Formats: sequence, structure tokens, C-alpha cells
Amino acid sequence: MKLLDLTIDFTSDDAAANVALDDALVETADAELAGMAADCDGREFEILRLWEPPRPMVVLGRSSRVAAEVDVEVCRAVGVDIVRRASGGATIVTGPGCLMYAVVLSYRLRPELRSIDAAHRFVLDTLAEALRPLVPGIKRVGTSDLAVVDSAGGERKISGNSMRCRRDFLVYHGTLLYDFPLDLVGRLLRMPARQPEYRRGRTHGDFMTNLPVSGEALRSAVAAAFGATQAATDWPREETTRLTREKYATPQWTNLL
Repeated sequence: MKLLDLTIDFTSDDAAANVALDDALVETADAELAGMAADCDGREFEILRLWEPPRPMVVLGRSSRVAAEVDVEVCRAVGVDIVRRASGGATIVTGPGCLMYAVVLSYRLRPELRSIDAAHRFVLDTLAEALRPLVPGIKRVGTSDLAVVDSAGGERKISGNSMRCRRDFLVYHGTLLYDFPLDLVGRLLRMPARQPEYRRGRTHGDFMTNLPVSGEALRSAVAAAFGATQAATDWPREETTRLTREKYATPQWTNLL
């Protein structure tokens, strides 16, 4: 698998472009495989992207209701960008100290992943197994979370994840907290109306925690988990620019009007 360790430079439309790139990777893989022989399994288009925003940003899920999930006025006051991704799930806050990953996987190579439950299990169990040597006790919880057990026996979230499915590929992406200011989540996000059972009504600060590892160690573990050893020399710049301009940077898509 290829490894793309890339954060798009934060200039204009920077936050939107970083979200758009995940979509561009899976769209490009789907388009390129469509023109190849039916017996091509698509493995050459599988890719793992790692990135970390240089400043905080809020990322809405595809169906997230802005007013219900985000304190927009606080975000504007402190200069935090709000963007929306194409995959489902709830709103997240990310930034320095939160490693973002996106893995593009081929359905032709891994047909079992067409089952959404199987896709969750495959990716999250792969990550948990790779991280346990660094942090024992990591486990898959809820629909698409990873958590660790704290000293009181409670499960605290360290990763939230979602996916987008295309014809021949899916992109599965999420967060991995390791040195993130967790108090920022409570400042920018409202308490969610829908909560996983294991949350038990806890505030954002009591529900989440950072992994006690360095960013470098985390990057290495995630890359090793997916066998991403071949450095990608290119990425879909034109498609990312188009998606950013026509979709991800528009107020109609983000729905902040």
C-alpha cells in the first residue's frame, strides 16, 4: 500500500482542501480502476494518507446539523474554520495533537468490506492491534470508536471514525488523539443529542482522552498496521482543487448560511 503523509498547506480554503483530498483519493481510485480489466483487483490504488492540521478546525459529518452540534459564534470568535466532510458520523474537532488518517481500500481485493459492519471491524481492529504494543487495552467500542480503559474502569474515546463508499473503493478515515487540548472540544461543540451507550452522559472532557504516545510513534504504528511502505510521489491535485472550489469551500455545502 502507498503512504501519503501530507497536510495541504493552510492558505486560502485550506481546511476545505484537506477534507476534499480524502474524497479526491477515493474518487480518483474509482475512476482509474473503471478503465482497467475486470480481473484487476485495485491493490495498486490502495493508499493511506496521514495528516495533522496546523491549527484547530471543526469538521461536520455529512448529515450533521450545524446549530445542534456546533457553537458557531465561538468558532467565529476564535477563528476556527468549520467544514463538512462527505462521510457520515458526528462533528469532530481536530488540530495539532490529533493525527488524521484516511485509508482507501479496494472492494475487488477485499469484497467482504462491502458490509459496513465488516469494514468497521477490519479497519478498527487493525488499528487497535497495531496500537496495543504502545498502549495496552485499546478496544473497538460503539459503532466506530476506539477507546482505552482509564484507572476507574471507564472507557474513554481516543478515536472517532467514518467512511464513504464508492463503486469499487471505500475511504475510511478518522482521528487519533495524542496531544490535543481536549477542553477545546467542549468550547466549540455542544453535547450531542445521540450518544453511544458507553459515553454514559459524560462531558466531552470526561469522555475523551489522549494516547500517551508521540506523534511520530503514532504515525509509524498506523503506517505499519496497513503495510503502507511505499511513499506516494503524487496526489490528485487537480481533483482536490476542483472539489474544494465546487463543493467543500462553498457555504451551500457546509450549510452555514
